[in-house]
Amino acid sequence: MNTEIMKAKKSLGQHFLRSERALKKIIETGEISPEDTILEIGPGTGTLTRKLLETGAKVIAIEKDEKLCESLRKETPSRNLELISGDILEFEPNKLGRYKVIANIPYYLTGAIIKKFLTAKNHPERMVLLVQKEVAKRIIDKKESVLSISVKAYGKPKLIETVKAGSFVPAPKVDSAILLIDKVCGYSKEREDLMKVVKAGFSSKRKKLSSNLSGIFGKDRVQKVFQKINIDENARAEDVPIEIWQKIAERILE
Repeated sequence: MNTEIMKAKKSLGQHFLRSERALKKIIETGEISPEDTILEIGPGTGTLTRKLLETGAKVIAIEKDEKLCESLRKETPSRNLELISGDILEFEPNKLGRYKVIANIPYYLTGAIIKKFLTAKNHPERMVLLVQKEVAKRIIDKKESVLSISVKAYGKPKLIETVKAGSFVPAPKVDSAILLIDKVCGYSKEREDLMKVVKAGFSSKRKKLSSNLSGIFGKDRVQKVFQKINIDENARAEDVPIEIWQKIAERILE
């Protein structure tokens, strides 16, 4: 399938990957075996799909663009490929069993896709995603955010490699990066509670962490927790690592 002939839809955030180096690195990062089930989001023209099929794994590819779905079905016949026409945010992963998510995802759905699969009861073993470089850097950065902590709470993120904008057709305005989220642990009440506290702590960027939390949990309670854990009352939410956030959540919700 010629990616230059297929017209990308801006409304679906389509940018077709052409770089053999990037494709190879994505496959390597996925550590795929023939026994694996791979969920691919937005296969588009099938460039990555075909590389995934070469590993011998079963590939379940979900494509919202019906024309691309029809073309891919005709041009990539394989007993190991299940092609579904639909919206990934409406897809229910419970029927998959053990699986990995490996995909070049639409930029505008990055947050929603990561949240959906990291918090799913039937969560993937690992995720290998091609995302905006700046988003990947924010996720792994030591300066924390709600996004970075939400990923680190559910898995182990790592920026694998930058992929230049020219590696895509059409070329996006920014560079991308291959992001690995390994050792995904999925939903738990403790992690759900942690994120409630994190969102409260980041509720106002101008305020100190203690002030943000005091507005929800009360000043006296927050002061006691900070003293127990030995946290500076002038600390900002972005400077607190996830290990400390976990201790805060555990004690503040007692």
